[in-house]
Amino acid sequence: MNSTLDGNQSSHPFCLLTFGYLETVDFCLLEVLIIVFLTVLIISGNIIVIFVFHCAPLLNHHTTSYFIQTMAYADLLVGVSCLVPSLSLLHYPLPVKESLTCQVFGFVVSVLKSVSMASLACISIDRYIAITKPLTYNTLVTPWRLRLCIFLIWLYSTLVFLPSFFHWGKPGYHGDVFQWCAESWHTDPYFTLFIVVMLYAPAALIVCFTYFNIFRICQQHTKEISERQARFSSQSGETGEVQTCPDKRYAMVLFRITSVFYILWLPYIIYFLLESSTGHSNRFVSFLTTWLAISNSFCNCVIYSLSNSVFQRGLKRLSGAMCTSCASQTIAKDPYTVRGKDPLNGCHI
Repeated sequence: MNSTLDGNQSSHPFCLLTFGYLETVDFCLLEVLIIVFLTVLIISGNIIVIFVFHCAPLLNHHTTSYFIQTMAYADLLVGVSCLVPSLSLLHYPLPVKESLTCQVFGFVVSVLKSVSMASLACISIDRYIAITKPLTYNTLVTPWRLRLCIFLIWLYSTLVFLPSFFHWGKPGYHGDVFQWCAESWHTDPYFTLFIVVMLYAPAALIVCFTYFNIFRICQQHTKEISERQARFSSQSGETGEVQTCPDKRYAMVLFRITSVFYILWLPYIIYFLLESSTGHSNRFVSFLTTWLAISNSFCNCVIYSLSNSVFQRGLKRLSGAMCTSCASQTIAKDPYTVRGKDPLNGCHI
């Protein structure tokens, strides 16, 4: 980023991971492999999540599905935008000059990840309202208000990072795979502080406050239920199974998604703050923390598919519908194939 290139690197392509360059190929091999691998995972994983949500109506019964789908679309766009540095590293000619390309790429990825961060904060608020005000929840949280909230998330995320185009500073290190962004576009401590105050700190505080209170309330409910069952069992002489707070399991799924998000983004945020305050930079750390954070766009798909039983059933039904479609094409080509009596009815569950 702020470091100078060695004299023997002038004939080599610009690589953040210098040990990933091979003389036999005229591009940064290791960087290309990492970015292309993550891009394929992110795009394919989020396309599956979006299809499952459309094929499983039960998933849409939770108001948080609005925010989960927003995150899936944002993560999908992150994967699509990652095709730009992949093409650049492969020396594919870009339509605009490198300085504008890397600025736009850095801005777009920053906005998309801000959308995910704000959506996680809104999910925690939604669950907090559902537990603390269950009787008035349906009147407070309506589909119209949810759509307005999602619109405001996109608008706010765009406005937070928009000053980067007015020479306030670099919004992040996503564009540092481009040489101009790494060497000529520097961070500014005041703009970094602005991002922290307007985005990182509020989102983290909201998540910590809401989930702490959610689990505290669920623990109290579980304790009260167990005490009532204990009294009932002593009177009737029967032992019953202790029931847990019904909202706790779903809150745990969302808490896992939020925890993984901040675990993967914490190294990036720490490096961003240190580089902005000290002025020292390291290309390897920049690349590692940036793409570790971007990998979160795929981790959301894995966590949700492993933790949500309704999502798993929707995924099975979607795969079954795809198999049925393939089988119907095979039957159309082979008229002697015996048809089943009970085909699957689409992808609804």
